[in-house]
Amino acid sequence: MAVLNLHEVMKTNLIKQSLLILLLSSLSIAYASDDHIAPEDFLARVFKGDLPSSSTVWLTGETKNIAQSILGHPPDYLRLRYWGDSERSAWIVDEIGKTEPITIGIVVTKNEIEEIKVLAFRESRGWEIKYDFFTSQFNGANLRAKQQLDRHIDGISGATLSVKAMTNVSRLVLYLAESVST
Repeated sequence: MAVLNLHEVMKTNLIKQSLLILLLSSLSIAYASDDHIAPEDFLARVFKGDLPSSSTVWLTGETKNIAQSILGHPPDYLRLRYWGDSERSAWIVDEIGKTEPITIGIVVTKNEIEEIKVLAFRESRGWEIKYDFFTSQFNGANLRAKQQLDRHIDGISGATLSVKAMTNVSRLVLYLAESVST
């Protein structure tokens, strides 16, 4: 009889642990995808409600080749829109983390990142990249030779692909912002 009770206790504990893991997993997914910033809200805040007209950069020829080199794959788009001018511009770019797109807003002032913000995160893990402790590393970053950032960006354990996506998008936007300012 004692063996039966021990078996029942172990079975009950296993069920409780499984339910707890399931609950925590669902909370993590909900937390990761729960909040987002609409692109128009990001742009309104960046330009304090005085939104400049948008312009377009076409990814063709040499620009497309460099974009592919920066991203590590062919870009999924033929053109990117930006708002602003050669001194200060805002860009909104989607890049795949592991399997889902991450929407990233970047403000560039005089060829340096003024701000980088995750507008929408759709992955089940890696959502820590949206917090200031991570994004603040990009503030003031610019490009050096071969479209590399002028600083090291610390990664986040469990968010390697999200960190890579954000770093590559920052490099691409700095390259494109520099190309439209000349």
